[in-house]
Order: sequence, then C-alpha cells, then structure tokens
Amino acid sequence: MAEQVDGQALDEVVTFTSDLIRIDTTNRGGGDCQERPAAEYAAARLAGAGIEPTLLERTKGRTNVVARVEGTDPGAGALLLHGHLDVVPAEAADWSVHPFSGEVRDGVVWGRGAVDMKNMDAMILAVVRAWARQGVRPRRDIVIAFTADEEDSAEDGSGFLADEHAALFEGCTEGISESGAFTFHDGDGRQIYPIAAGERGTAWLKLTARGRAGHGSKVNRDNAVTRLSAAITRIGEHAWPLRPTPTVRAALTELAALYGIDSDLTDVDALLDKLGPAAKLVESTVRNSANPTMLNAGYKVNVIPGQAVAHVDGRYLPGGEDEFRETLDRLTGPDVEWEFHHREAALESPVDSATFARMRAAVEEFAPEGHVVPYCMSGGTDAKQFSRLGITGYGFTPLKLPEGYDYGAMFHGVDERVPVEALHFGVRVLDRFLRTA
Repeated sequence: MAEQVDGQALDEVVTFTSDLIRIDTTNRGGGDCQERPAAEYAAARLAGAGIEPTLLERTKGRTNVVARVEGTDPGAGALLLHGHLDVVPAEAADWSVHPFSGEVRDGVVWGRGAVDMKNMDAMILAVVRAWARQGVRPRRDIVIAFTADEEDSAEDGSGFLADEHAALFEGCTEGISESGAFTFHDGDGRQIYPIAAGERGTAWLKLTARGRAGHGSKVNRDNAVTRLSAAITRIGEHAWPLRPTPTVRAALTELAALYGIDSDLTDVDALLDKLGPAAKLVESTVRNSANPTMLNAGYKVNVIPGQAVAHVDGRYLPGGEDEFRETLDRLTGPDVEWEFHHREAALESPVDSATFARMRAAVEEFAPEGHVVPYCMSGGTDAKQFSRLGITGYGFTPLKLPEGYDYGAMFHGVDERVPVEALHFGVRVLDRFLRTA
C-alpha cells in the first residue's frame, strides 16, 4: 500500500514531541504537578484540525483532554487512543542535554517524555491532523484522551475520567496506548516487535511494624525495626512460583518458534535460558513479584522507635491476586501489618483478536524484516483505569529503533531520547493501523 501520511505529518510529530517536552509536566507525586499547559497545547492542535476537545479537571491544573473523531460505521465499537501528559522528575545535572529542552540533535529528540510518553501524544496529534487535511474518516469512532497523573495514582487522570466522565467513552470497546510495537534487537540480527496484550496488577504496599519504644542500650525483645527488617528480608528473598498466563504462554510459544526451539511450557525457566536476550521480554511476567523499595524508622540512634514502616512494590499476574495476598500474609507474619497503598487490576487481552492482527499487519508492512510477538507488561498503564469501562487495552506505540538503543532504559532514565526516524515510523504505522481498525 502506498504512503498515506504526508510530509507535514512527519514534520509535525517531531515538532509536537519537542514542544511537549519543553512544557515541564513533572509529576512528583502527592498532587505536585501541573499538566494544564500541555493539555492546552494538545487541545489547540486538535481544535486546529476541526476536532472539538473537552478539557476536564478533578483538581485545578491537573487537566485532561478528551475528543472524538467520528467514524463511518456507527455500529462499530469505538477505539480509545490514550497517552499521558505527565512525566517523572529529571535532574538536569545528570543529563547530557537539558531534560526539558526538547532539543533535536543529530536526528534525535532529547528530553523527559521523549519515550514516556509525549512521543505517542505527538503521533496521535500528527495522524488526526493529517486526516483532517486529507478528508479521511476512520471506520470506527476514535476517542482521544490525553491524561494527567499517570505517573502517580491516576486519581486526577484516567481514574477521574473513568469514574466521573464515562459518557465521553461511550461505545469504546478497545484501547491502545504505551509500551508496544518497538524494535527489540536480540543481538543476533533479529528484530522483534512486542505488542502488549496484558499488564500485571499493581500492588503498592505499606508495611507497619509496632513494638516497644525504649533506650538503645537496653534489652528489647519487641523491637519494631527488627520485626520489620525480618519481614522485608523474607519478602525480598521469596521465590515466587511460575504462573504463565495465556498472553505469556503465547509470547513464549512465538519466541520459541522464532528461535527454532521446543516451546516446553512445563519448564519455563529452562525455556527462558534458551531464548537468550529475548528472555527479557517475558522474564518479569512469568510470576508475581514484590520488591522492597522504602524504609522509614526512628529519629535518633540511641532511641528504639515504637514503629517502623516500609513500602513494597508488588505486582501480580492476571488471576494471581489471591495468591499474592495469601503469600504476603505469610511472609509478613503476626508482628507486621500490611495494606494496599495503591492497587490496580491485572489485565489480559486476547492475542487472537482482529485488532491484534491489524496491529501486527501494520508493523509488518513497514518493518517486513521484523517479527511481531505478543507480550505482557511487567508494570502498568492508564489501561487499568479504562478497563473499568469494559475497554480492552493493548500497548501499541510503534517505534523503529536502531541497534544499541536501550528502549527500556529510556523509561524514567537519564538521557531519555527518541530518534526522529522512529517517530516517522510510528506515525506511518499508527496511521495504517487506525485506517484499517
């Protein structure tokens, strides 16, 4: 099929990515973020294409944008395209290029959000504006959502939209967003394009141990720090059992076929060993996990505190929440209480759907040398909140990346950047998919 996006779309995706990076939307947590300038920027570009945006806030300055592009088939389920506007903090002194410069240097756009995920926001804007110039209407309605607060709790973003403005998403059956259809180089000449069809559930935990406060020089059998430390050690050293889900099984089966090896799912660890670097695509999603991340206890070296607190980043597979809870009860023991600080559901999406097939075909058209496989994300996205509305989510932010570019390291990392050619590829693939979706 001939090229359908115009040169202006290719220019705009770079400009929009750079401009959005220059708008500092750092989310430090606890409500410390202002997405409104970026939301107004995106809304203006939609309005300039004749698409009417709606700006919505739960909290002043925490702005979301929602718009709808009408399709030609009113009986078809609508498709949600969503991307978040906030980014994680970046310390300028650590970067080669200022993280909010949006500088384009040697064919690369630099800055916080270049991959996570102002690039996808820019792709969406570039594609729908190209359609407006060309008079294109998709088959199904396309609902566009640019969200706040994804990098924290999503309470001011997708959670607020799903809970308070569900009518804006009427008819949406499926959605696409970040972390899929990027080039993974296996180091042996193969280019793999994983498309996300699942997410582990989010279980951010707060652990509290209580004991008897006292002088640091005295015998104390009820030391809260000791109790908490023992529980944290048990959690950190726990070997979670293998629990491959249908999406992970499909990923392993397709990767095994690509490498010409037996897809023996009775011994997943052995299979992962045989996959070499490609095992990185699935190794974090074959089991639940719980990683201790924060500790807080005491105020003076010679005072035994009466309380100690820790936080744990837990993730559980679809169908794995009960096992996760039971395991945490056992590992924390009778002297440590635990609770969910933040919890979101695990997701599983069909890999044999027509939508997945169309995503696969769009990638393969522009990267015929590539091998598309399904995978499950180890973390989470706004798809969790939108799933409350019955929307099936996929990770599909297409990028053709050069060998040596560490895509995973760009997320929340120093020197986040994206090649211009990767953005051009993304616009072409996204346009092709959406025209056929």
